[in-house]
Amino acid sequence: MSDTLPSTQPAERILLGPGPSPVPHRVLRALGAPTLGHLDPQYLGFMDDTCAMLRTVFQTKNALTFPVSGTGMAGMECCAVNLIEPGDEVIVGINGVFGTRMKDVMERCGATVHGLETTWGETFTLEQLKAALDAHPKAKLVGIVHAETSTGAHQPLEGFADLVHARGALLLVDAVTSLGGHELKVDAWGIDAIYSGTQKCLSCPPGLSPVSFGELALARMDARKAKVQSWYLDVSMLRKYYTGGGGARVYHHTAPINMTYALREALIMVLEEGLDTRIARHAAMHQRLRAGLEPLGLRYIPTRSLHSLNCVAIPEGVDDAGGRKRLLQDYGIEIGGGLGPMAGKAWRIGLMGHGATVRNVDLVLAALREILKR
Repeated sequence: MSDTLPSTQPAERILLGPGPSPVPHRVLRALGAPTLGHLDPQYLGFMDDTCAMLRTVFQTKNALTFPVSGTGMAGMECCAVNLIEPGDEVIVGINGVFGTRMKDVMERCGATVHGLETTWGETFTLEQLKAALDAHPKAKLVGIVHAETSTGAHQPLEGFADLVHARGALLLVDAVTSLGGHELKVDAWGIDAIYSGTQKCLSCPPGLSPVSFGELALARMDARKAKVQSWYLDVSMLRKYYTGGGGARVYHHTAPINMTYALREALIMVLEEGLDTRIARHAAMHQRLRAGLEPLGLRYIPTRSLHSLNCVAIPEGVDDAGGRKRLLQDYGIEIGGGLGPMAGKAWRIGLMGHGATVRNVDLVLAALREILKR
């Protein structure tokens, strides 16, 4: 290695994969603002702004809504370790990688996990959920993925909470790839706990996981008999920092100051555009992409597709890795390959946040047209 290393100058890519999404210059400038202390009154004001805007985007009044220090999987673990005690029975919807991962995380918390399974790319019905609750009446929690990033499946959630609450259980939702790009109504849909990520439809760099806990979830945490297995993600301590806990802010860990700046600016941009307008933009770009992909022989895998993540079957005879490599080298476009049983069989094209534009849709369609022609 030479005595001096070159400066960090990454290539510019058009990020149209499953995440991260393109980050606006405004957000990157906010990321580079002067670092403050995590108990500085000015920083606490920025953090409070961020939590308030997250409530608006989640469409909730939950007081305990904050960004966990870590990516979306930290949000998943935060919800699991705080809401599950060893020996609890839980139900998890498994129709892709992230439902599978949720099951794994919950088993590590000591839970007995009953999988509600369906074909990858499909979604769950109210009837299927009711049957699972009938089969496992002791279940204390139901975990479901709203936006299954591995398959592009968009899970309807209306009515789920009514069934879950009637059995005395809680509803936990993975919204990593839907927050800020799809309709998501935490309070109206009765969601008790939810987590997301900054690097998808919010168009912020990866590093924070917005979470929100409702009153039933807080009551469950307050009634715990066992200590939360994770010190770092223990909400009983974190809430004293993020909300003050009825008194002065209590130090827990050094918050990622500059990432909070970035998320705050990204949320300002979401609200400037208007949440409904932003959601409509994602839907329109999905339809534009779909109208161009299907004539190329690229068939959608999920029956009910996300707008933010488009998962299509690779045509017979087309090289998966070679096609993606060509896109990256010739056009500077990143898309994602398939995961699990879909590896080598699917392409995942993300239209998230700042990346969901007419220019990007038309560019990736033109590039794919040329690659498939060859």
